[in-house]
Amino acid sequence: MKQDNAIEEARYLQSCGSEFWQKVFRVELDYLARHLAGCVDILSVGCGPAIIEVGLAVKGFRVVGLDVSREALACAPDTIRKIIGRAEDMNFRESAFDAAIYVASMQFIEDYRKAIENTAHVLRPTGRIIVMLLNPQSIFFKEKAANPESYVRNIKHTNLKEIESAIAEHFHIQTEYFMGIRDGCIIESREPGEAILYIIGGQWKNSSVAGR
Repeated sequence: MKQDNAIEEARYLQSCGSEFWQKVFRVELDYLARHLAGCVDILSVGCGPAIIEVGLAVKGFRVVGLDVSREALACAPDTIRKIIGRAEDMNFRESAFDAAIYVASMQFIEDYRKAIENTAHVLRPTGRIIVMLLNPQSIFFKEKAANPESYVRNIKHTNLKEIESAIAEHFHIQTEYFMGIRDGCIIESREPGEAILYIIGGQWKNSSVAGR
């Protein structure tokens, strides 16, 4: 099983370098940079090889990347701080970050509710969260899920409303469908059947409360 996981991870890391995925990453990076305006210290949970995180660092953000995979983090440059660990066990101090991001990673976390709780704990009083979820309704997702070699088959959670509800326990949230793929090209789309991402953004609910 461990060898199979290593093969899948190597295949995923290789695909990240493709022209198509580089375009996807650029769109995601632009989105994040806009919505993180005013933030400085960013925690990226499940950052993998940290392609987008490096882009945020270039734009002036201080990024810490957390991931369970030593191999994936080894591919990330040293322009960000890299920590090996589980989201369920993150051990940062309180009020360490202005924002936390999950770029298509939360659905792979076994206990995402614990991860969300931990995330709220490490954010500053005005802290933000941005969670990019793969949209199971999209044609793109369904095609990937049908491919036995696709990393999408490792997803543990596909009920977006359940994840949304869990995030809403700790954050005031806003949601949107984002970015479509049509004939291999990236397009703007807010259609549930077409958009490949469902994005949940929020601010910590207790931001007006002094102390914790």
